Order: sequence, then structure tokens, then C-alpha cells
Amino acid sequence: QVQLVESGGGLVQPGGSLRLSCAASRSAATIYVMGWYRQAPGKQRELVADITRTGTTTYADSVKGRFTISRDNAPNTVFLQMNSLKPEDTAVYYCKTSGASDYRSFEVWGQGTRVTVSS
Repeated sequence: QVQLVESGGGLVQPGGSLRLSCAASRSAATIYVMGWYRQAPGKQRELVADITRTGTTTYADSVKGRFTISRDNAPNTVFLQMNSLKPEDTAVYYCKTSGASDYRSFEVWGQGTRVTVSS
């Protein structure tokens, strides 16, 4: 079973930068998409960015030009470089991976890492 471990969150001032990482455990599964979601206080979880195995990326409009997602395929690791952080970026950020094992699709979520951007 794939397991995800996230790291890199913390407290940062507006305009600062953080880099999040999410590492997937080794398995026989094929991971197609890895992405980052976030959930702010009082809000529902939303997609921040994701990336396919071949490098195609998708970004939420709110983070375009500021955040960059990247990944390594061996081992499976996804990164989120966050620049020009704003207070509204404050949230718990969750890594998500989608893939397949034995011709069955799966989705796995990480435990989340907290990002706080002070005012």
C-alpha cells in the first residue's frame, strides 16, 4: 500500500517562501498523478496544483505565477515551491496521489502539513 509523508510546512511572513515535499513509499503501484490540496480554516479542501507522471501541471488560479509543482518518479516524490506567500495561503496542505495497482485505481492522501502566513 502506498503511504505519503509530507514535510516543509511552517510559519512564514507575507512575501516569504516555503517548499513542501511529499514522499511516497516504494510499491508495485503505478502513480499517475500527484498533487497538493489545501484546507483553510472554515473552508473546504481545494486543489492547489497537480502534476502527471510526464510532467503536465495544473494550478489553481489563485497560485499561478507564485507556486511551482514538480516531481521525481523514482522515488515518487512531489514538491510544491511556494513563493510570494500571502496570508490567504494559510492552510493545511495535503499531498494526494492517484494511481493503479493490479488494474485497480486508488487515491491516497497524506496527513497534511500546516502552512501559516502571518499578517
